[in-house]
Amino acid sequence: MNISINSDKKMNRINYNNKTFKPLSNTENGETSGETIFNYIQNSNILTASYSGGKIKSGHIIGLVDENGRIDMRYHQVNDRDELMTGTCSSVPEILPDGKIRLHETWQWTSGDLSSGSSIIEEI
Repeated sequence: MNISINSDKKMNRINYNNKTFKPLSNTENGETSGETIFNYIQNSNILTASYSGGKIKSGHIIGLVDENGRIDMRYHQVNDRDELMTGTCSSVPEILPDGKIRLHETWQWTSGDLSSGSSIIEEI
């Protein structure tokens, strides 16, 4: 994994600002798919995102990025059945040979059946 090191310790080594992601895989109990597009914004260590597509009418993320680029986030979304769904997610970055970011995610619903799963999303 190639991560550029920033000399300012308050800055994160990976910056997600203005990056767009698309799911590569998700467990069956998840709602995102290859049609879902995530638009990330990062200011200091605070990450926000909006997403939609596929089964998701509208979704939002707020999270914290640590010094290794890992993200601890909370999400809420309205699905195509007009249900408000919420959850938590932990994302671990992988830097690909072309410099793009792939995130390996473990998540759990805090609504609905409270099940958990895993997904992979990749910068497009």
